[in-house]
Amino acid sequence: MTMTRDPQAWARLGRGLRESRERQGLTQDELAARAGVSTKSVQEAEAGKVPKARMPYTLAPIAAAVGWPAGAVEGVLAGAELPDGWQGVRPELGDDQLEAIVVNALVRATDNATGAEIRKAAKIAVDELRRHGLLRETDSAQLNESSGNT
Repeated sequence: MTMTRDPQAWARLGRGLRESRERQGLTQDELAARAGVSTKSVQEAEAGKVPKARMPYTLAPIAAAVGWPAGAVEGVLAGAELPDGWQGVRPELGDDQLEAIVVNALVRATDNATGAEIRKAAKIAVDELRRHGLLRETDSAQLNESSGNT
């Protein structure tokens, strides 16, 4: 199998490894010790930099140390979903639908709040969901106008 040179695939792999490590509460040093590799190897893997020549031999032990199954690195680079639910955390709903749900919940939960106050609170909630990777980053942090008219 030919190693991909796609920078986006490598960046996605790096993000996935970092998220798996962070979810387990490990530092890069702790992961390196668990995997039997250098901290620099962990840093490079998480940076998602495309290797110059061949697949780094340190990727498999790093992936195994965060609980990924054998072959997961190659799978992720080929476009497969990330292991251990990192990508699966994303809701099946579209961003607009999720924003509407947040706004509707705030409307039901708040008494005597103005529309502007509810939209501000919804924006805070949606921004927090984005920060945690549950919503995509967008060019505009504005809520969908239709979701504010509930």
